[in-house]
Amino acid sequence: MEKEEPPFKTISELGIMESEKDTMAPEKPPLELLRESKSSIEEIISRMLSIKKQGAPKSENRELLTQMFLNFINLRQANRAILMEEERVRTETELSKSPMDFTALQLHNLSYEKSHYLKATRSSREFKSKYPNIDLISEQDFFRDAPEAIKSQTLSYDSSHDLMLKRLNFELHQRKEVCRLRAELEQRKKCLVEANAERNKFLSSLPLHLKSLKKASLPVQSQLSLPSPKKLKYHDLAELLPPPLYVVYSKFMAQKEAFEESIDIEVSGSLKDAQSYARQQAERNSESSDDDGKRQRKRPKKETTDEAGLYGVHPLKLVLHIYDDETQDPKSHKLVILKFEYLLKLNVVCVGIEESPDGLDKNILCNLFPDDAGLEPPHQATKLILGDGHGFDESRTSRPYKWAQHLAGIEVLPEMSPFVTGKDTQNSDTASVSDQHSVQTVLRRIRSQKKRGMLTLM
Repeated sequence: MEKEEPPFKTISELGIMESEKDTMAPEKPPLELLRESKSSIEEIISRMLSIKKQGAPKSENRELLTQMFLNFINLRQANRAILMEEERVRTETELSKSPMDFTALQLHNLSYEKSHYLKATRSSREFKSKYPNIDLISEQDFFRDAPEAIKSQTLSYDSSHDLMLKRLNFELHQRKEVCRLRAELEQRKKCLVEANAERNKFLSSLPLHLKSLKKASLPVQSQLSLPSPKKLKYHDLAELLPPPLYVVYSKFMAQKEAFEESIDIEVSGSLKDAQSYARQQAERNSESSDDDGKRQRKRPKKETTDEAGLYGVHPLKLVLHIYDDETQDPKSHKLVILKFEYLLKLNVVCVGIEESPDGLDKNILCNLFPDDAGLEPPHQATKLILGDGHGFDESRTSRPYKWAQHLAGIEVLPEMSPFVTGKDTQNSDTASVSDQHSVQTVLRRIRSQKKRGMLTLM
């Protein structure tokens, strides 16, 4: 029998065949070799299938198998060549990537610099100088007032620009002078402020020195029988009093100085308002006495409210302190404080007790003289102003007593003659007008009423 060859060759044999084929076959591109091997393998497989269908001897299959293995070797060779080419291209790409990245970075930097230069150029072209809005000195004033050191300089070959620079330098020179003058004025102001502070310090301490000096001069004033400053102040205020209150003030002051009466009288109220009222009265009198042929004159506005019109009070008041004259130290025992005020519209003097705990009906001033409770208007003019059937406001703390009108020099005539009424003018229960004119009688009755009320409370 004929010895059969093995269907497959060993790996070493295939390697030797592959190497021999590599040495013998001309070099082809890997892609072309891959295509040829692929088409050859497809052709061999189709032939093997046709032989198997025809039942041909197996010796032909051996030859076809050998050719197929050779094609597989060609595939491996082509695959290895492709991989080697890929590695080579990757290596070349990596080597070329660094210069390309560096070039791209340079391009990016150049683009950024280009955009920056374009922006700076655009902003420079669009820049609007403040020069047109600068209020510089005029050229005529510059040539007239600028010093020669500035006018003789040459700062630019352009004449207009050179003139502008010179004007700017002159403006700077003037502003430096103004700053220097300002510094001098501020230094002077600082010195004046310090001097004023010293003077204010002295003036602030001056009242204390004057007070001590005034206190030290009191013994000298008493020895020389000089009036006290407080008394002089009241005398100055008394000049602004209305005539009725001035009469009351003068009578009580005369009583105190002549008989050493245990009383004190003060003038209280707003000095500013009193001066304003005195000016208004003076202007009104001057207008009324002006005989210039004009018939129309200014008239004072009528007051529409009772409080501001009928019961309007003069800004100044009299405050009378009455002491007990039967004690060794009269001023240590004050009996009562009376307040005298003048109603401008009604032309009456009202009297009240300050801080009186008693009601008006129990007031010691009520019926101080018979038939004088202070509820009726003291004279006919007041009744006409108040109107028929209207008495004096009972809610007020001060009332227009008749004896107060007599003290103030306001004559109060009875509505009917005493001879018509048939009253005895010599009756001891009826006080005469001369008693109501007497300050001493009024003080005596007030003390008596006060002491009687104190005894009643005890």
